[in-house]
Amino acid sequence: MRRRLLIGLVVVLIASCSFTAGAAGWWDRPKPPRPGTVVPALPAGQSNPMIASGVGIGADTPVYKTSGIGPTALNPGAPAGSEASYVDSVVFPGGTLPAGVTITEAQGINVLRRIGENLQAAGLSYADVYTMRVFLQNPAGATAADFAGWNRAYRQYFANTDLTTGSYIPVPLGTAPPAKPFVVNKSRPSRFALEIENLPVTGWLVEVEVDAAYPKR
Repeated sequence: MRRRLLIGLVVVLIASCSFTAGAAGWWDRPKPPRPGTVVPALPAGQSNPMIASGVGIGADTPVYKTSGIGPTALNPGAPAGSEASYVDSVVFPGGTLPAGVTITEAQGINVLRRIGENLQAAGLSYADVYTMRVFLQNPAGATAADFAGWNRAYRQYFANTDLTTGSYIPVPLGTAPPAKPFVVNKSRPSRFALEIENLPVTGWLVEVEVDAAYPKR
């Protein structure tokens, strides 16, 4: 009888220690974001990371999701449906690209301007974006998508401030010396960018969709 009682006490003690250790591990975990807030997970030790490694979305956070948005044909000097027809002539007068600006970079800027318009119509801004999905097609004659050109376009609107100082970080346009970005924005959404074979519109090289959170009022 004593032996059974002793064995029982040992089992209870082990179970109690296991529960305590498990509870402590759970208790030490980071707390979820407060309701109505969005918290990006940023790489440690980097003052200017390009993207977040993830994002936490608090309960009851109102969100907005765009459809896939491509560039608008704004270059009447180029043949309809050509890659060059999707150069934004407001940014690049006459559709002429400065030195080193790639067609993917130009179309990326076009797309992100359209994203900004879409967000503004919903009462949002670039700063409210927390997730982005990017689809890139190879330019004519290229064997791979132009990720470098896309990333230069992206930095004109996102992830262009120093997280330590809050100051903007100059961004290159093509091969020009880095200058003040088009939109100063500390937002660093979680993001993926994929190379795909064909986008749905002839001439498109870039398509983007984003999720944004309405600011807490």
